[in-house]
Amino acid sequence: MKTTTISFAFLLTTTSLVLSAEDSALREQATSAGLQPVPYGLQPVSDNPLTREKIELGRMLFFDPRLSASGFISCNSCHNLGTGGDDNMPTSVGHGWQTGPRNAPTVLNAVFNAAQFWDGRAEDLKAQAKGPVQAGVEMANTPEAVVVTLNSMPEYVERFGRAFPGEDDPVSFDNMAKAIEAFEVTLVTPNAPFDQWLEGNDGALSDNQKAGLELFLDKGCAACHSGINFGGQDYYPFGLIKRPGADILPPEDKGRFQVTETASDEYVFRAAPLRNIELTAPYFHSGQIWDLEQAVAVMGTAQLGTQLSDEEAATIAEFLRSLTGEQPVVEYPLLPVETAATPKPEL
Repeated sequence: MKTTTISFAFLLTTTSLVLSAEDSALREQATSAGLQPVPYGLQPVSDNPLTREKIELGRMLFFDPRLSASGFISCNSCHNLGTGGDDNMPTSVGHGWQTGPRNAPTVLNAVFNAAQFWDGRAEDLKAQAKGPVQAGVEMANTPEAVVVTLNSMPEYVERFGRAFPGEDDPVSFDNMAKAIEAFEVTLVTPNAPFDQWLEGNDGALSDNQKAGLELFLDKGCAACHSGINFGGQDYYPFGLIKRPGADILPPEDKGRFQVTETASDEYVFRAAPLRNIELTAPYFHSGQIWDLEQAVAVMGTAQLGTQLSDEEAATIAEFLRSLTGEQPVVEYPLLPVETAATPKPEL
């Protein structure tokens, strides 16, 4: 009996060492491919010192529909923090029930992207914050009207003064964008199962998820989807090997070409970040694919020239679900009270 017990213990120890070695080798492969965990703490942003007052002001502005001409649409309308930082629609509904041309990307972890929007036309989050406010199919407002609205509410005037001390005219469109950027810096999702595993917890991923990570690396997915955000760093043709059909890749949307007017940028888009991907269907800039496994299969054919089997697509998708991190807990703010001078909604 004693010999049997010792042999069984030896077998368990040996098996554990083998599995640990396999995890270590896979972890080294993932790190070498540029995969990184989401860090804790606030990330610095350029030309915008982060303060508690600025972050709190940005939280209020993010949820305030009065930044829109209709008084109905806020940043959170299209980047709902309760549904993965997007609106879970193919394209967002904006002013006058118009629909936008592209799927709304998640705002979660957006601070880690090299640029914002599918075509990268905004260099940072504060530049991005200005776009939807002025877009006719989104919030349909003007910088001048926004400043009038904010100045009409004494609490906002006071809060802008505290967030931007020493400025002669702190209530400005630029400062509105800076405050929203400061709040969005806090919208990160650390401690995903993958992050725990990458930092040494072998049991944080299931065997199937580890197999999916191996496929993700071996098939070449990490060539475009790497870094902290598993994407969001560079631009690639959609249909590098085989162009998808018009339902997935609308021919009228030429992507980054609309920014650079360079022929080689036709149908080029920023590699979508994959963090929290299971929460942000539908997928791609056209928002036409609702199933994560199907999205993986499309990428295999279009970008890698590989016909993934159903099992392979499902296994990679299962790994991608390990990228869902701790969601930010954000209390809905009580917004400043309107006055007689506050512009009326324009529906």
